[in-house]
Amino acid sequence: MLVKLSINGEKHEADVEPRLLLVHMIREVLRLTGTHIGCDTTHCGACTILMDGRPVKSCTMFAVQAQGKQLMTVEGLEQGGKLHPLQEGFMAEHGLQCGYCTPGMLMTSYAFLKKHPSPTEDDIRWAISGNLCRCTGYVNIVKSVQYAAAKISQGGS
Repeated sequence: MLVKLSINGEKHEADVEPRLLLVHMIREVLRLTGTHIGCDTTHCGACTILMDGRPVKSCTMFAVQAQGKQLMTVEGLEQGGKLHPLQEGFMAEHGLQCGYCTPGMLMTSYAFLKKHPSPTEDDIRWAISGNLCRCTGYVNIVKSVQYAAAKISQGGS
């Protein structure tokens, strides 16, 4: 089936099998490898992308379900050679260790901060609760999101 969609502002189309998962289309067909495959059951959130601005776990969606949609992957956060405040925050606050969960955490946090620009620690913890990290214990991930929220509120993009 022919699937036409937009990823990170660029139009794409691909002829795919109807049973191809969206995460495999993103990684293998379109070669955007920032989106990770973790569990294939939506439990870990490593595959989280944005579809029409909402976080979705791409490991249990078919590529054909994205027909005509606007997708954003972790590669879309950086704009014009400048890191997004979330990416800066993850570096500055040591919000990653192995980095496997990071793309999903970033995408979930990005969508969250769009709706909740001044979150509390509890708000952040609730927002990322669908994303698992096996390394950090979440303390520095929460600090990273707080860093980004503060930077964005001060006029940082």
